[in-house]
Parts: sequence; C-alpha cells; structure tokens
Amino acid sequence: MRAFLEQWFLKAWQHDSKLLWFFFPLSLLYHWFAVHRQSRRSVTPPGATPVVVVGNITVGGSGKTPLLIAMAKQLQREGWYPGIVSRGYGASAKNYPFTVSVESNPAECGDEPLLIARETGLPVVVDPFRSRAVAAIKAIPGVNIVLSDDGLQHYSMARTIEIAVVDGVRQFGNHRLLPIGPLREPIARLRGVDIVVVNGGQTCPDVVQTEPMKIIAGALKPLNGSAQTQSLTAPAAVHAVAAIGHPQRFADTLEELGYQVTLHPAPDHATLSAEQLSQADGNAVIVTEKDAVKCSTQLLAEVANPVWALAVEAQLPDSFWLKLNNLLGQPQGNE
Repeated sequence: MRAFLEQWFLKAWQHDSKLLWFFFPLSLLYHWFAVHRQSRRSVTPPGATPVVVVGNITVGGSGKTPLLIAMAKQLQREGWYPGIVSRGYGASAKNYPFTVSVESNPAECGDEPLLIARETGLPVVVDPFRSRAVAAIKAIPGVNIVLSDDGLQHYSMARTIEIAVVDGVRQFGNHRLLPIGPLREPIARLRGVDIVVVNGGQTCPDVVQTEPMKIIAGALKPLNGSAQTQSLTAPAAVHAVAAIGHPQRFADTLEELGYQVTLHPAPDHATLSAEQLSQADGNAVIVTEKDAVKCSTQLLAEVANPVWALAVEAQLPDSFWLKLNNLLGQPQGNE
C-alpha cells in the first residue's frame, strides 16, 4: 500500500491531478506551519564551527547524498575535517545520538548514513533531533566543519550555509505545497539559501542563479558469488531494483549505459527482500549503492541471480567550489 500511494502521489503531483484538490484544506494548514517554522530559523554564531546544510524543498530524491559525499571528499582535500549528521530515516537505534561505523546495521542507522560513512571514512552521527547530533559530532576531536544530510526545514538546527538541491527533471511538479504538491516549502524559499544546485535536466527557470550537477555512473560492483564469476556488459537485459526517491532516474542511467532495463521500484529507504532480488529469468539484478548497504551476506545467499551495485559520483563545476570556498573561508580548529 505504501508503495502504491507513494507512486500515485508522485505521478499526481507531476500532472496536477484534480483528485489532489480533496486535500486542499490540509495544504493550507501545511502552508501555515511552513511559514511559521521559518520564523524559528537559527544561525550559527560567528567563530563557531560552520554547519553546512544540504537539503531540498521537495519530497523525493534530488541527489543530496551524492552531493554531500562529493563535498566531504573535496573539503578533506582542502584541509577540512568534516563531521556528518543525519536524521537516519527509518533508523531504530536503541540510543541517540548514534555514531555510525562502516560495520553498522542499516536498520539501526539508516541506509544513507551508512553509505556516507563507508564512502567517506568520516565520522557520522544520526539523531532525529539534529541539534543534538550536531553537538555530538562537534565533540569529536578534529572536526572543524559539520555537514548535514538534509535538514533544510529543521530550523532548530543552527546553520552557517544552506545548499538546496533541485531535481532538474521533475523540478517542482505542480508547484504546490504538500499534500496537493511535492513542495515542503514555497519556491520563494530558494531565494534565501546560499547555493542552489540543479541535478541533471535543464536549468531551473524559477531560480536565477544555479549551479549544475551531474550524477556520473561509475563501476559495477559484484555483490554475490554469481556476479563475481560473470561479466556484465551492455546490451544485456537487466533488472533494476531501486528503493530510492526517484527510481526512474536510476533506470534511465542504466539505459544510457546501454542496458535493456526492467525497473522494479520500491518506496524510498525500504528494506529489500530476497524475493525482490530474485528474478525468474536469471538475468542480472542491479541495485543502487544506497540499496547495496542493505544487502547483507545472508540476504544475498538466498538470491541465485547475479547482483551488482552501480557506483555513482556527483560532478560539479569549478564555480560551485569557488562559491563554497568563498562562503567558508579557510579551515579553522573546532570550537
């Protein structure tokens, strides 16, 4: 049911279905809360460890996590030591704040925080209360900058810089607020952020100054024994299993690589099962890196199909890094 409702709303928002107007009173209420929430926005005081929020104003995947990973790696090269905080969507840790390690169970910390920890090797802390997560990450010796994975609307968390990511293909759907549209906040909110990044697609006509981002496909990584003993070259027929905010983007990427793709979408952050990964035709199954962290050895042992994960990387222009460096200045010791 969750998958059906999620897909229905995503399609309805893009086509501005008339059925959405049944939810109009809720949208008015949501608008009031969105505006009221902005009045509680907190700013990091001068001289404090900078906090950079990477978020969006729409529901669904926009490319925040690949951007944050790219930023974390680049900042390391420039002499910063980032610490990363996240809500840990779907996480069920016994105690918070929860410090993520590369061996953490995704059920405890969430799939995106685990992926970030493995990709960057940096400290990652999850907590539903991001202000508490920020305090915990700042206490780690050496951390001199905090990156927040999402949290643009978490106004109790003080921030220094705001970066909003826009899906360049879907953009803002019907331009309406939840639940009759995909917007968490009015589009005008983007005028108040420091940098707007547009992921793929075309330039965003609703925002004057933006920075383009491309998600570049990398290597295919074998996840189980069947994949390790076989090669996978286009134009092979494959199954794309994706529990992400925009599954079609993943399928499109594989098709651009030359594969014949059958897409099997699942709700964002959903746990994958052996049944979802097992396909009767025996063809290879390709998952996203975010979903790969949820594919345990025990789960993969139940799947006869070769299972691969597609690595991706966010590519940004020099102008983006110049803007970010101008906003941050030189690395400092933590507060």
